[in-house]
Amino acid sequence: MPLPHALAGGGSFDLLPYMAGVTGFSVVTSAVYVFNDCRDAARDRRHPTKRERPVAAGRITPRAGALFGLLLLAIGLTLCWWSGRPMVLELTLTYLAINLFYSFWGRAIPVIDVFLLASGFVIRVILGCALVYAVASLWLLLCSSTLALFMTFAKRRNDLLTGVDGDHRASLDGYDVTFLEQAMAITATLALMAYAIFCMESSVLVDGRQFASLPFVAFGVLEYLRRVRIAGDGGSPVDLLLGSRALQACGVGWVLATVWSLGWL
Repeated sequence: MPLPHALAGGGSFDLLPYMAGVTGFSVVTSAVYVFNDCRDAARDRRHPTKRERPVAAGRITPRAGALFGLLLLAIGLTLCWWSGRPMVLELTLTYLAINLFYSFWGRAIPVIDVFLLASGFVIRVILGCALVYAVASLWLLLCSSTLALFMTFAKRRNDLLTGVDGDHRASLDGYDVTFLEQAMAITATLALMAYAIFCMESSVLVDGRQFASLPFVAFGVLEYLRRVRIAGDGGSPVDLLLGSRALQACGVGWVLATVWSLGWL
C-alpha cells in the first residue's frame, strides 16, 4: 500500500483507507435508513411524501427490508474496520447507537430529537478528520454542530408548515413556528461566529487571506434562511441545494476562496 501523503494541517491522506472509511460509514447510514423505513412503515403511509417509500408503499416487505439492512450494516462495518484508522469503527458504532436511541425513544422528545439528528453531522466531521489523522478544531466542531442544528430546526419548521403533526412525529407537539424560527436565528448566528473564529485561528491559512471564504459562508447561511422563511423550503437540505442556483454558485465560490486562502492558487 502506498505511503500516505502529508497534509498542511499535520494529517496524512491515503486513498484506499480513506475511501473504505467513507464508503463504510455511508453504507451504515443507508442501513439505518432502511431499518427506520421498516419500523415506521405504518406511520409513513400517512405522510404526504414518505408514503411513497418502498416499504410503506408495499413494494418491499418489512422482512425483506430488514434483511437488506442487515446486509448493508455488515458490509459497512467491515469496510470501516478495514480502513484501519483509529476511531473510525468506534465513531460508526456510536452513530449507530445514537440512531437506535433516536428511533425508539429520542425522536419523541422536543429539542432532544434535534440534537440527536444534528450529532450525526458532527460525527461525520470527526470521522473525516480521523481518516486523515487530523484533530478537529473546537471551533470547527462548534460551527458544524450549530449549522447542523440550524438545518434540523428548519426541517422541523417545514414539518409543521406542511401539516405533519404529532401523530407522525411525537416531538412536533412540543414545537411551534415561533420557537423554531428563534432557534434557527440563534444557531445560524453561532455558526457564523464559530466559522469566523475558526478561520482567524487557523494555522494553515495564509496571512491576510483568512477571511476569504467567510462571505460565501455568510451568504450561504442567510440564503438558506431566506429560502426557509420566504419560500417555505427546508424539508430536505439536499433538495434545497439542488433547487438553488445561488447556493450552488456560493458553494463553488467557497471552494475557490478556500483554495486561495490555503495558498494553493
